[in-house]
Amino acid sequence: MGELENLSRRFGGHVPGLLGARAGYAVLCPLVERPEGLHLLFEVRSRTVSQGGEVCFPGGRMEPGETPQSCALRETEEELAIPREQVQLLGTPDFICNQRGFLLHPVLGLVSPQGLEALHPSPAEVAEVFTVPLSFFRQTPPECYRYNLEPQVPDTFPYEAVGIPRNYPWASGWVEVPVWHYGPHVIWGMTARIVRSLAEV
Repeated sequence: MGELENLSRRFGGHVPGLLGARAGYAVLCPLVERPEGLHLLFEVRSRTVSQGGEVCFPGGRMEPGETPQSCALRETEEELAIPREQVQLLGTPDFICNQRGFLLHPVLGLVSPQGLEALHPSPAEVAEVFTVPLSFFRQTPPECYRYNLEPQVPDTFPYEAVGIPRNYPWASGWVEVPVWHYGPHVIWGMTARIVRSLAEV
């Protein structure tokens, strides 16, 4: 098999992703209907898992061949016992590219009343669940904090070989972290960035 055929096989029909991404994750952004309007359903992570105590959406790492939608539904069923057939998928908001080298895919879905009745958090992963009116996020601006991403280039970088000066202006960046306080809960980080994108619609 020639090089051209190898390249054609590799990239023909290829769905582009993030170059160098080590993993993909998906979360369900669960909407529930209340008499006063739409709410978002959140989890608080169990203290026995990574990032314990943080507020998040149900979700996790995508398995090989899995779509963001199927991953989000699977993880929601595992974490909250909400059957996937009780979630009406509404679409896929913009994904987040994390500086640690992974993609986070939000999936928007409406949980049926039957799905809410079936809700039973897995104590191994979820400490509690709560809902917040979507109107709260629309009417309440988050606190916003920013931190810088500064390049740290090793002294051994071959500046001369690549033809650039040692004072080369390496690109830097920044990340904005929105924070909402809702009762005893704090919604922040990537979860809050997703919420902000939904509230801005």
